[in-house]
Amino acid sequence: MTGTSTSAAGHAAPSNYYRPGRLLRALRFGLTTSQRLWPALGVRAAYRLFGTPLPPKWLYRGQGPGAEWRREAWAFEDASVGIYHLAAQDSGAESAPVVLLVHGWGGHAGQMLPLAQAVAAAGLRPVLLELPAHGRSAGTMSNSPQFARAIAYVAARLAADGHALRAAVAHSLGANGLALAAARGLPAERLVLLAPPASPREYTRYFAHTFGLSEATRLAMQRRLESREGVLMAQLEPAAVGPRIAQPTLIVHDREDRVNRFADAEAYRDAIGSARLVATQGWGHRRILKEAAVLAHVAGFVTSPAS
Repeated sequence: MTGTSTSAAGHAAPSNYYRPGRLLRALRFGLTTSQRLWPALGVRAAYRLFGTPLPPKWLYRGQGPGAEWRREAWAFEDASVGIYHLAAQDSGAESAPVVLLVHGWGGHAGQMLPLAQAVAAAGLRPVLLELPAHGRSAGTMSNSPQFARAIAYVAARLAADGHALRAAVAHSLGANGLALAAARGLPAERLVLLAPPASPREYTRYFAHTFGLSEATRLAMQRRLESREGVLMAQLEPAAVGPRIAQPTLIVHDREDRVNRFADAEAYRDAIGSARLVATQGWGHRRILKEAAVLAHVAGFVTSPAS
């Protein structure tokens, strides 16, 4: 691990979330053809693909946290969320403060298992959230605003059941949703953002470039999402949400992350008054979720006394 960086320019990198292959080429051909022959259909198809988590969730159905975790399915909007509790804590740690752990886009709850184990070892109660359209949760489409609503809903239900939310920890697009939820008043004592993306709007541009969409199609797709979610993409940016986040916030991001730029983490650090950025080197986008140094850093942050 290294110290906080002050320059974004040297670490900006284009996302490579969509990997080249036959499926990508087929999808690109379908989208470019539809936008040329039937523009309205092209917009609808682009919106559908943009909101569909990839890889498809059925690939992860067998990769849940494991038998030692008790799963609950909660209805949410037109889908559901999955909630995982550590079964061994159902009695002994019922009153322990909760740490809510949230995966990223195209992920699943099992990816947060190393962090959950570190939190449990520190004497807190980890709760894993599997978002709509991911893992075993119902739904086929989702997005960052829905992530924020799901996080807020789960936190509210946990509070109604008497669980104090010590911290919320989220990865990638889950971190973007967590930041929005926190800006709207999420009652967590502290936040951890792991490899957050700063700009869903910029991501639409990457998506459009990847799939050969015109700017007219991209903009129509963006406006379709904004109108359906009731929020402008500009309202999801760090500059919009950061000043409304009051909690102490830890940001961890790898300088060699090839999905979300290191500059994205710097944008959150600069926008959130109580934020601290820890940079890692050589662990990429997903490996930080299981590196011992990161686990210890996060566990130490969520268990440290309030200043």
